[in-house]
Order: sequence, then structure tokens, then C-alpha cells
Amino acid sequence: MSSFSYNSVLIHAGNAYIAANLVVPDTPKGVVIFSNATVMGRLNQKNRYLAEMLNKQGMAVLLADLLTEDEDSHHNRHDIALLTKRLIAITKWATAQPHLKGLSHFYFGEGTGVAAALQAAAELKHHISGLVLRSGRTDLAIGAIPQIVSPTLLVVGAWDLFLLAVNQITFQSLNCQKKLVVVEGTTHRFEEPGKLEEVANLAADWFANSQFNEAISLRA
Repeated sequence: MSSFSYNSVLIHAGNAYIAANLVVPDTPKGVVIFSNATVMGRLNQKNRYLAEMLNKQGMAVLLADLLTEDEDSHHNRHDIALLTKRLIAITKWATAQPHLKGLSHFYFGEGTGVAAALQAAAELKHHISGLVLRSGRTDLAIGAIPQIVSPTLLVVGAWDLFLLAVNQITFQSLNCQKKLVVVEGTTHRFEEPGKLEEVANLAADWFANSQFNEAISLRA
């Protein structure tokens, strides 16, 4: 990934400053905000690979940590209310940036960050043009699921029986444009050859074909 460079930014989110990496192509088609509860997730090689693949498809990408290093704990990584507030603050920051104005905004969630993406999308409604949720703990946002209006793609590994069952239940509860893709031959880690690339291609296609094509500004 030596040819893939970011701009490092700090985003004021409530009582914290969130570290983030932003990359914007010359003519962006939209902006994908990653929702990941792990600290230093913006530097995770899987996330960076997915971000690079989406960027090659013309998407601006914002990789932001939802927690600071001091906040990193099992409790906070499962504090969906806190993660949701951070994700909404990050989304509002993105809509206020001159080089991102007018773009459709999408969420790409993983793990407990999926629950935050669902909660934030339920609150922001049509401000979020689409969701891709990989290996998601959707069970941690049960109340938000029926409220989602954004086109939602669920991606889960066939070998992860727990998350497969959880996502199948979630799929039935969604009342929006939706799709569930079960990737054969992998767990939630998608470490097997070609599996992460498959996820990236699924995400790029979903974002490109989501029904909400016009961005709606958010007030900071």
C-alpha cells in the first residue's frame, strides 16, 4: 500500500478528539465512513486494504477511530451509545468539509462498529445513502434495525455460525432495500486468499447502486 497516502486529521467529537485518516480522489463519487470500535483501527491492514479498494472505485474514504487510546477497553468497545455519538459527530464533521460537500455518505461497519452504524443510520435516516456491514454484531442494535431506511448489505462468513445466525435474523427484520451475502470458505476474519477482495468488490458495487443518490447536508 505504499502508493496509498492519507491526510491525518483530528475530529472533535463530544469530549474527545478522534484520530482519523482521510483520502479523497480527484472526482469523488461519495464518502465512505468506516465504523470500527477498535483503537487504531484506521491503521489496521484489512481496513486500509478495503479503503484502498474503495478509493480505486472513486470513493472518498474516512477511517476514524471511535475511541481514543485512553478509552480502549472491552466495556467501551461494547458501549454502543458512546460509539454511536462518536460516529454521528464524525459524520457531521465530514459533511462540513468543503471538499466533501454535496457527496453522498455511506457507512462501512465491522464488529461492534456495525451496531453503531445501525444506530447512527436509524437516527440520521436519509442522510446516510447506504450501509455495508461486515461480520456485524447487529444483535447489539436490535431496536434500530426496523428503523433503517438506507440500503443495507450484510456480509458474513459461512464458517462463522454465530454471526451467520445473527445476520439472518437481522435480514428478516430490515424494512429497507437489503441483501445478505454469505461468503463461502471463511470466518468473520476473511483471512483466506481472495476473501477480503470479494468483500471490497461487494461493497463498491453496493455503494455504487444504492438508491439514495443525492446527499443531504447535516447541521453540525
